[in-house]
Amino acid sequence: MFAVFRDLVRYNIEFTIGLILVAIVVVFSAASFFSPVDPSLIYMTIPDQPPSPQFWFGTNSRGQDMFWQLSAAFKNSLIFGLTVAVLSRIISIAVGLTAGYLGGWVDRVLMFINDIFVSVPIFPILVLFYFVLRSNMDSLTLALIMAGLGWPFDARLIRSVAVGLKHREFTRHAVFAGMSTPKILLEEHLPYVMPIVFATFMNNMLWSIGLEVTLAVLGFTNINQPTIGTVLYWANSHSAMVVGTWWWIVIPVILIVMTFLGLFLLAVSMNEYIDPRSRLRRMGA
Repeated sequence: MFAVFRDLVRYNIEFTIGLILVAIVVVFSAASFFSPVDPSLIYMTIPDQPPSPQFWFGTNSRGQDMFWQLSAAFKNSLIFGLTVAVLSRIISIAVGLTAGYLGGWVDRVLMFINDIFVSVPIFPILVLFYFVLRSNMDSLTLALIMAGLGWPFDARLIRSVAVGLKHREFTRHAVFAGMSTPKILLEEHLPYVMPIVFATFMNNMLWSIGLEVTLAVLGFTNINQPTIGTVLYWANSHSAMVVGTWWWIVIPVILIVMTFLGLFLLAVSMNEYIDPRSRLRRMGA
């Protein structure tokens, strides 16, 4: 694992840039643990103050220090994205490896279910869940729902790799040695699909955070919990750009672009590393 990381940093400038951008956002998010006030409380300071030595990111019309507000918002959004990505990776690995290795009717049933989830319109479903749950639609509930909807594309990709691994010599040796199916999948096949899992992990974080921002801006989440989307929701509700509190929009957007660009570069560089030809070309071989 360290060798992979070393090669990516040494030979892939996109990975290095993405890592720096994500690291900056993560450190900024971690600062929320030292916040002197609860970021969900309003009118705790002077409203509509521009960026200054006292208020680095200014204050908004709700009397909140934007530095601490954004720090908590990005922390919550990153945790949300990580939760969705981890849970959906677990489902996609389980479905993909099982379908690819067992084949037959198990493969057909799992891929039939997979295709159903692929065809489901996710955004209308999430909006419907909001109108059903209303005040109970917190970040954890939304993360669980999105994790249950965000696995099928990657499960099919993992299955395609597992089908090839099924006929490899080491798999036959494992079967002849008496290894159980779960042990073969976890110890023999899982390491071969982990590069794909890491690459799709970043893509899934991008997808989940982006969708959460969209839902929050439209008011379809718990708007009282600081997230990237709810910050923009309240800025739009108070007509921030119209009344001149530009920092309420511009600073969050800059940080969002840094986050999305960093995750995108990490995903692209991981995808390139998976392809041996691209990796060797990048290393000058």
